[in-house]
Amino acid sequence: MPWRGLQLNKHFGSGSAGLGASNIVMNIPFLDLKSQNAALLPEIEPVIKEAILNAAFIGGENVSSFEEEFAAFCDTKFCVGVGSGTDALRLALLACGIKSGDEVITVPNTFVATTEAISQAGGRVVFVDVEPNTYNIDIERMEEKITGRTKAIIPVHLYGQCADMDPIMELARKYDLFVLEDACQAHGALYKGRKAGSLGDIGAFSFYPGKNLGACGEAGAVTTDDPDIAEKIRMLRDHGQSKKYYHEIEGYNGRLDAIQAAILRIKLKKLPDWVNKRRTNAALYNELLNECQAIVIPYEHDWSASAFHLYVVRLKGREIIQKKLLEKGISTGLHYPVPLHLQTAYKFLDHQKGDFPVAETASDEILSLPMYPELTAKQVSFVAESVKDIVTAQVHV
Repeated sequence: MPWRGLQLNKHFGSGSAGLGASNIVMNIPFLDLKSQNAALLPEIEPVIKEAILNAAFIGGENVSSFEEEFAAFCDTKFCVGVGSGTDALRLALLACGIKSGDEVITVPNTFVATTEAISQAGGRVVFVDVEPNTYNIDIERMEEKITGRTKAIIPVHLYGQCADMDPIMELARKYDLFVLEDACQAHGALYKGRKAGSLGDIGAFSFYPGKNLGACGEAGAVTTDDPDIAEKIRMLRDHGQSKKYYHEIEGYNGRLDAIQAAILRIKLKKLPDWVNKRRTNAALYNELLNECQAIVIPYEHDWSASAFHLYVVRLKGREIIQKKLLEKGISTGLHYPVPLHLQTAYKFLDHQKGDFPVAETASDEILSLPMYPELTAKQVSFVAESVKDIVTAQVHV
């Protein structure tokens, strides 16, 4: 992308020296939901008004239509809308038959919802360390964690890049295990040309507002090709009902809100373009940061097409860098600063520092840079040059 490099030089000068001399400040939020939702307001307002006027809040056409449309997007036979990504994970595990004492394998460097869902379904969390390049589950370390109590594997498609699913599925078939994709950050990600959410037995998505496909509130969905699992989740999300007041099982209140479904239908049409814009921004970040040896840029396998929910680099002196970036008007994030095995909530698992060294090292060094479709090339260039300027100054101190 040579033209982008030329644009960078035009705006900011060449390299860190030019940027440092200019002492520019530019307000770049970590996430800009206001711009996205404001642009869609003419489409969103009528569907909210219609729902209010018709008192169409629970179930109905928008929910069923969104389920059909998102299933088609993911190349699966079924999609069941639920109340959140956490609901999607928990209900998926319950639909797969996870019960008290069953072990479920996953990673320690994920959002706590992944492991909360395991515990809430009655299962026991079993952690596996991650690859040092993608931070996704380390396939080579999985089999040693499988016991007679293991019932499922949850690979997390971290930051928007799919885990290496073929060997995971091969191992799962060998031991008769369910595979639940935690695709909560992977809307639109591809694995060997196949869609996230269609790779395992079942997929779980979050539509939290900041996701690649985000609602204006809480929402989630489960995808699968298994009609029995889909029907079980439909009952679980609605108090165990197959029809009103006829409860075949005990369930939950985990339904997808009809207004959120209507909003998601609007945004789903934009999602392919948004994902492509994320990939374009990631490519520009890569181009501009790759020359700095003190910064580790995201690694993508050649079979992967990440959805780049997040753009995460690794570097030393993160806290100082984050502070100096904020002084330049650049907001950043940490995903995630404390791995789950070291969280107080999981003290009962009796893990110690050093048990999962790759995840621990990454958690000390990761920094999430601004990433969203509305981010301009000028903004990406300013962020990248600012990071390089600050990192270079630290190295030479």
